[in-house]
Amino acid sequence: MNSTEKFRNYINGQWKNSISGKEYEVFNPADKNQLLGSIPFCSKKDADLAIDAASSSLHEWSNITAPERGEILFEVLRIMDSRKLDLAETITLEEGKVLSDSEAEVKRAMNIIQFSAGEGRRLLGNTSQSENENNVSYTMRKPLGVVGIITPWNFPLAIPAWKIAPALICGNTVIFKPAFSTPLSAIKLVEIFEEAGLPPGVINLVTGSGSEIGQSLVEDNRVQGISFTGSTEIGTKIYSDGASKLKKIQCEMGGKNAVIVLKDADIEKAAKDVVIGAFGSTGQRCTATSRVIIEQEIYEEFIEKMLIFTKDLKIGNGIDSDIDVGPLSSLDQLEKVTEYIGLGVEQGGKILIGGHRLEGEIFDDGFYVEPTIFVDVDKENIVAKEEIFGPVLISFKVSDLSEALDITNDVDFGLSSSIYTKDIKQAYKYINNVDTGMVHVNSPTLGGEVHLPFGGLKSSGVGHREQGEEGFNFFSELISVYIDHS
Repeated sequence: MNSTEKFRNYINGQWKNSISGKEYEVFNPADKNQLLGSIPFCSKKDADLAIDAASSSLHEWSNITAPERGEILFEVLRIMDSRKLDLAETITLEEGKVLSDSEAEVKRAMNIIQFSAGEGRRLLGNTSQSENENNVSYTMRKPLGVVGIITPWNFPLAIPAWKIAPALICGNTVIFKPAFSTPLSAIKLVEIFEEAGLPPGVINLVTGSGSEIGQSLVEDNRVQGISFTGSTEIGTKIYSDGASKLKKIQCEMGGKNAVIVLKDADIEKAAKDVVIGAFGSTGQRCTATSRVIIEQEIYEEFIEKMLIFTKDLKIGNGIDSDIDVGPLSSLDQLEKVTEYIGLGVEQGGKILIGGHRLEGEIFDDGFYVEPTIFVDVDKENIVAKEEIFGPVLISFKVSDLSEALDITNDVDFGLSSSIYTKDIKQAYKYINNVDTGMVHVNSPTLGGEVHLPFGGLKSSGVGHREQGEEGFNFFSELISVYIDHS
């Protein structure tokens, strides 16, 4: 990537500077001296132009048949496949995750685009028997309209893809606001949409200030819906402000995901999965494992297994193929994570391994922190309650599944959870009593599959689920039709 490259917004089919001419710089979190490019710093005026373009193109785009819209997405998929290595390297350079994780993210983005493209022939309504003899009644889908897409930095390609693809297939036009610190993947994605033949104004990219641009999307009456992924604090404000405007709002927010390990579990598999779930992608996933709750009979053995796997992790620049854990995404994230670790110790938690910023050699130029495991933590400790979004794992010892469930559910979040057991009765007790939107048995808390809904309960999510059939429900309106043919 050319370190001197200047990137542009994409509005109404044209790549443009911000109206103010202001820019900001993006650096590699693994090497803060590596400049990746200059990005337009946009304001409300730029957002207004994007809304103008999306509004003007809405009628034409929504009247193209859904299968035709799907063909454009299939072309997007073809181009992405030819550029998947470049896309993965871009993700690693701007976000920091290891290259294998970035490659998996590209694959996830391609899967959701493929799924959405196919749905162009399956945006189904239903016929229904009318209570009147000479009536035909059915439902049909129509696009929501102009929609705002606001995405986070931790999955700078996949999350935009799984919002934009269903939005487009449903016939909406899009204003896309990527994360401030990871705009490069977003720019490359929009370049692909342009090359695939998406008409001008259908997708519009505006980079820069999240607060100003996001607020513009919330306040403008021409924007009918907003899909947001990010912090609970910001999501709550968007939901509240959007509701006052009677907008359709979808928010996917934080997680404090727990894994329960019962005494009959495959300890080797569970320990390895927990370490991957906690420290993969440097813990910077909303579905990352942040708590492990272990039945007392196997507690010591399980902790020892986790220590072995954790000590084997190789930390460094994610662009190197043999690295397991990359840097945190920014200095702000580094400071946040180390502050949480310090508070956890102050509140009585004991660090079993890790707990420090890495220094010396390559580490001085990046934002690296050791994978950290806490033990002997009270469940009211701040590190046991709040989302840290870094490589920090909290362990608990419990007497049985009931106590484990109490700890699992005793947080504000409810995104993902998991249990490891060979006892089907215990597995179903867990499934039926855990307060999370996604539930795993004998597998990590991570991710999901594109044909199933993604989202959480409580402070983890509000509004329609993303992905699967539910993902299309948010981006469309269901219309009831009655025809009297008497």
